[in-house]
Amino acid sequence: MGPSPYPAQADSSREQTMKALILFWLCVLLFPSFSQGRVVGEDEAGFAECNVFFPRQVPPEGFTEPFHVKICQQYNREPRFATLYSTKDKIPLYSAFKYTKAAQNEEESWLVEPQVDDPDNDQQEMVLEADLVGTVANLGANQALTSDYVGSGYERGLLNPSLLNEEDFQMATYTLTNAVPLSPSLSKTWHRDIGRVVEQALAPHCPSRDHLYLLAGAIPSSVRVKGKVSVPEALWLAACCDAAEGWSLGLVKRTSDENSLADLTVGELEEQLLAGVELFKGSCGGDSKNKEKVEAILQAVGQMRAGGQVGTNDSQESRESGLVRKVAGIIATPFIKLLELLIYLLVELVKFTFYFLWLVIKRVGSTLLDGASSLWGGVVSYLQAISLVLIGIPYDLGRVVASISLGFLEIVQDVAFLTYRILRIPVGFVLHLAAFPYYSICAIPSVLKDLAAGIGGTFSLAVDATATLLHGFYYVASHIAKRFVPKGSSGD
Repeated sequence: MGPSPYPAQADSSREQTMKALILFWLCVLLFPSFSQGRVVGEDEAGFAECNVFFPRQVPPEGFTEPFHVKICQQYNREPRFATLYSTKDKIPLYSAFKYTKAAQNEEESWLVEPQVDDPDNDQQEMVLEADLVGTVANLGANQALTSDYVGSGYERGLLNPSLLNEEDFQMATYTLTNAVPLSPSLSKTWHRDIGRVVEQALAPHCPSRDHLYLLAGAIPSSVRVKGKVSVPEALWLAACCDAAEGWSLGLVKRTSDENSLADLTVGELEEQLLAGVELFKGSCGGDSKNKEKVEAILQAVGQMRAGGQVGTNDSQESRESGLVRKVAGIIATPFIKLLELLIYLLVELVKFTFYFLWLVIKRVGSTLLDGASSLWGGVVSYLQAISLVLIGIPYDLGRVVASISLGFLEIVQDVAFLTYRILRIPVGFVLHLAAFPYYSICAIPSVLKDLAAGIGGTFSLAVDATATLLHGFYYVASHIAKRFVPKGSSGD
């Protein structure tokens, strides 16, 4: 079947992880919507667009606990497989998929699903755990994180094995919602055994791969990794060939015996799961009707056991490899923690930089708006003052004209009165005529006085207008200075 989905040596694993991190960062920056995992809403039927991974598009029944979350695993905007996740046990209960093609494993890019922890989060795509720090409420409350596996002695074992998939289907399997805690040796035998069974026994006895439906699941136990993630007591595989001569069967591997691989009917497998569970509907439900196909498959599985192809040959090698990995894991743990700290600090530094830029832009914008508002207020005040001065000029000019007119009317009145007196009394006329130059000369000072008053009023008006204009400019300048020129130290 090929190499295990996990590197045999710790240093090689760390190197691949680093490469995957760099690759995934580039993918997130350049193609942010390629890798997605959508939490299916309660108002949607089954697993929505991921119903295609179940026979007749009908998912298993009987998994009705409120902590069961349905996830449609997607990659490159296409559904790749379906997962029922337990937020209580922090592991998937099963993943439904189709066998595409055996392939060598690619570099791992482990992702988490934000909406499992925060249903109100609008980020509908799987991302690296470090990218979600500080952006998702209660991160890790309902799902396992990479940090839960570090230094625990367990690996992230895939229910939907990566080696049964190719290209985009394989990349989609590297999500923590598809992983359960397995010892390194058990993880290796599980993926190898299931891979060989599917490729050598199941697929050859189904007319088309498109008709072969696979359910890989885990039975949670009370044993917890770091008091959080349940270690499964058993792993199981249910297969259904939904064709004219269809068949179905089940396989179970107990985690206490990594070399075990018991075959049983789907009905017998359902009895070992939750009460009322029905994995397949239609021709795949219950006991298989095509006994001949099932016997041929079981014979192929038996030949694998007899030939030592299912776990027995490499048990000692697995144990030795597991010991080496444990020792390497203990040595590498401080470096992994340091790497996680550096990634966290980098993310926080980027967040702080953006926050600082936002504060600077906000402060500069606020200052500009306040300055513009103050300038506009000063201009309005200046225009009001100028308007009052301009309005007052005609009034003062009218007063001067009125004073001159009144003086002129007084002269006319005196002339009329003098004429009347002359015409009435001849002698008096002569006398008044003789006195006319005198009265005229005496009236000149009064007229000059009135003229001087008018001219003085006009000059006073001009002085008032100039003073008001200067006062307006002084008000605007002082107002701007108060806004833009920093005040003296006040003890801050």
